[in-house]
Amino acid sequence: MIHALRSISRLYRPLSRCLSSSIEPLVSGTRRGLFKDVFPAETARLQLSELLSSGPQTVYCGFDPTADSLHVGNLLALLGLLHFHRAGHHVIAVVGGATAQIGDPSGRNQEREPLSPERVEENVLGIRDSLHRIFANHEVTVLDNAAWYRQRSAVEFLASVGRHFRMGTLLSRHSVQSRLSSAEGMSLTEFTYQVFQAYDFYYLNQKHGCKIQLGGTDQLGNLMSGHDFIHRWRTTGEDVFGILLPLITSTTGDKLGKSAGNAVWLNRARTSPFEFYQYFVRQQDSNVERFLKLFTFLPLPEIEHIMEQHAKEPEKRIPQKRLAAEVTKLVHGKEGLESAKRYGASLICGSYPNLN
Repeated sequence: MIHALRSISRLYRPLSRCLSSSIEPLVSGTRRGLFKDVFPAETARLQLSELLSSGPQTVYCGFDPTADSLHVGNLLALLGLLHFHRAGHHVIAVVGGATAQIGDPSGRNQEREPLSPERVEENVLGIRDSLHRIFANHEVTVLDNAAWYRQRSAVEFLASVGRHFRMGTLLSRHSVQSRLSSAEGMSLTEFTYQVFQAYDFYYLNQKHGCKIQLGGTDQLGNLMSGHDFIHRWRTTGEDVFGILLPLITSTTGDKLGKSAGNAVWLNRARTSPFEFYQYFVRQQDSNVERFLKLFTFLPLPEIEHIMEQHAKEPEKRIPQKRLAAEVTKLVHGKEGLESAKRYGASLICGSYPNLN
């Protein structure tokens, strides 16, 4: 699997001038490091390329509202969707109003604190605000998976959906194995999470023709469950695929996010545009080229030129400033970027305006 996307890039490199715009996000995303892997590895190398070349496809990614804002750790998934949208594909962002009440165990060493339905509803509104702001001027469909679970009973869901999952396969997932071997273990609620995410993929496949799911590398087990479930229950011979994105970690190697306590939020009520800008402008030289490729839409030759300038005049921190400007404008708009720069300039001058 680890070489599948590299193989796609090599396969099409001689034909890069002839690439249709529809397959461009897969190739360019691979070169930028945005798309780290594909699933299933044994068939995705050519079939996914052919699928994207055949016409506009539907791509989705899910975001559980475990807080009232998305954070920088979610940003690569949003950028992945935007890359596909800009190439003419249809993209869907699913807010997990239902799955947030289950709790994804992936990458965690203990169970999430349960959320009340009222709290989840408040968080859904905050996540929608993040999505609509970042997807401004883009026709992106935003759905809440609570809509397709609300009318289903637990008994009916288990009777019709649960029978298509094999216990041995579910137990073999890394997210399950790591928790079962821990002192705390795993609750039945958490264990069923992969069933619900698998059904989300199936539902979107049936209702919206979705054949591609994006997710972080820690979501591989959930992607595999969705792929297996669709294969068991599908009525056509069409295949589905998963595309894995890298996880963004802190300097200590911890995954960025709410649970790790190091989240940089996308909603300005939690992280102001100035604080957001400063997070990126303070990036180390060892990260900045990679982050320019991951977090911006700048062409790769332009990024190469920026890094050449940086090598000559590192004290100017040209790539860090460009990175901070591009990402702040994407998340907070032109006004947010200007306010961040104004606040920074006022601090230099010795005045201290309100951070908001």
